[in-house]
Amino acid sequence: MKYDFDKLTDRFNQNSLKWDVQKNELPMWVADMDFEVAPEIVNALRERLDKKVFGYNIIPNEWNKAYVNHWKNKHGYEMKEDELLFSTGVVPTISSLVRKLTTPGENVLIQTPVYNIFFNSIVNNGRNVLESPLIYKDGKYEINYTDLEEKLSLGQTTMMILCNPHNPIGKIWSKDELAKIGNLCHKYNVIVLSDEIHCDITDPDKNYIPFQSVNEECRDISVMAMAPTKCFNIAGLQTSAICVPNKFLRHKVWRAINTDEIAEPNTFAIQAAIAAFNNGEEWLSEMRQYVYENKQIVSKYLKDNIKEVYLVPSEATYLLWIDCSKITENTLDLCDFIRKETGLYVSDGVQYGKTGANFIRLNIACPKERLLDGLNRFKIGIEKYIELKKNWYRSSISRLDINLFIINQGCQNQVRNQ
Repeated sequence: MKYDFDKLTDRFNQNSLKWDVQKNELPMWVADMDFEVAPEIVNALRERLDKKVFGYNIIPNEWNKAYVNHWKNKHGYEMKEDELLFSTGVVPTISSLVRKLTTPGENVLIQTPVYNIFFNSIVNNGRNVLESPLIYKDGKYEINYTDLEEKLSLGQTTMMILCNPHNPIGKIWSKDELAKIGNLCHKYNVIVLSDEIHCDITDPDKNYIPFQSVNEECRDISVMAMAPTKCFNIAGLQTSAICVPNKFLRHKVWRAINTDEIAEPNTFAIQAAIAAFNNGEEWLSEMRQYVYENKQIVSKYLKDNIKEVYLVPSEATYLLWIDCSKITENTLDLCDFIRKETGLYVSDGVQYGKTGANFIRLNIACPKERLLDGLNRFKIGIEKYIELKKNWYRSSISRLDINLFIINQGCQNQVRNQ
């Protein structure tokens, strides 16, 4: 490989959210990567830094072109330049549009288990979370269209937040699945807010399908949120885009992000995005291959060493969804135990909705040496947890036997005294 993804980056003492942990701990939770940023992006930022003046910024047409060209060349979807709006991030976009395109008390539908911040964006704005749980069957996920239509048809349901590809299960929705979602939302006048931030992080032989590329119905009813931040590991630069083909809806979105003050770029946001999409393709391709190899390592390791868990098959993101239902019904306790015993910090599935309670989410976007360290810690934690439960069970049985003995003795004494 041209780029060194095996390099063990030191992220302590950098105000990193992910690495705000103790020295003996290993964070594999929040979705950012432990790889150095593509040098093509770093050089663009250094060039801007060398100007030594950091005033207010405008958005040049070059930024629009970078997005348009990337989506056309990589995803086969040609957006129009005037359909694009700048935003400081996908999450600020989601919160802003929930606030401005719906009204308090209305339902915002999500397909659970799903990215936990969706819940915050809905609840914090006084809207109702309406879950349409995905069906988990034979180790795979699928959409429950009957339940989805029933909930979209409710008069109070005015928005659906789609995760495409889906975090945390790593699923790429097919064109047919997206078309069915679009058809139902169009039928019941529901706006689709499609979070597509993980779109460029797919297995090397897989490609995602932009929601708006499916058909005119999908284009007309949707807002597509996207960014280079996840796939190029530049979340801290706060740069993203919104694509809205419907001009009437676009005006509402434009008003929303401007009144919420999330439409102005910082000094490095524009340069980073342009450099990423124009010059970062080779780095992105190698990163996808490296993450895919990490996924294969995890799959084999779990099959060989931790047979009590099951890795849900995925095609996208660097986040793995692991079924721990043979061990526990509450991974919140399991994750706390693993962190306390081994220092491994992973995400419990409970935060992604009730249907995620048996799962954990594992971030594998790290050097292989660090990944193997995490897997070994995970194995130790699981083994200790299982042993703890066995000991508790034995202790409970022993206490039960003692109680039964005492009760039996009491009954015998009563008989003798009669």
